[in-house]
Amino acid sequence: MKIEPKVLESRFVRLEPLAETHRQDLREACNADPDLWATLYPYSMAGEHFDQRWDVQIPKDKATGTWIHYAVVAGGRCVGMTCFIGADAVNATVEVGGTYYHPQFRGDVVNPAAKRLMLSDAFDSGARRVALNVDAINARSRAAVLKLGAVQEGIRRQDRITWTGRIRDTVMFSILADEWPTVRDQLDTRLAMFT
Repeated sequence: MKIEPKVLESRFVRLEPLAETHRQDLREACNADPDLWATLYPYSMAGEHFDQRWDVQIPKDKATGTWIHYAVVAGGRCVGMTCFIGADAVNATVEVGGTYYHPQFRGDVVNPAAKRLMLSDAFDSGARRVALNVDAINARSRAAVLKLGAVQEGIRRQDRITWTGRIRDTVMFSILADEWPTVRDQLDTRLAMFT
């Protein structure tokens, strides 16, 4: 399994490897819901935290190959981001996460369309298992991941300390390669309902 940064596109969204051209739009998207970062994310990209994450952590992730960051482009502008995390070529596993959308784009076609592209890329690249991990208190994301067709595997208790000092439990979900054809068909049926 080898996942490479590349443009992924459907009629609904375009995922582009994160670049300087996305900076201002992503900053605006992240600042559109600053309270969410304090509640549901292990790090913040809102307000004064944006430049630190953009200038230091994202390049570090890119250099080490631990994360592949994508700008989620809809309507011609960056409305959020999503990532491949911790790709493990030996075990053929990868996580899809680090996802954030401008509030205006939550609950519509953007997330399922972006996940469809990422899951296709992961499984086409030879993934055996794709993980999706969610903060236990994030009911909206948990429901969205289940709606994608992922299976809940369990909860890692006291898994992380967030940037605010809150101790987070993480709900683990996955989709396996042999489940992907069914999940893909369900996602395609769901996406076909959008015009």
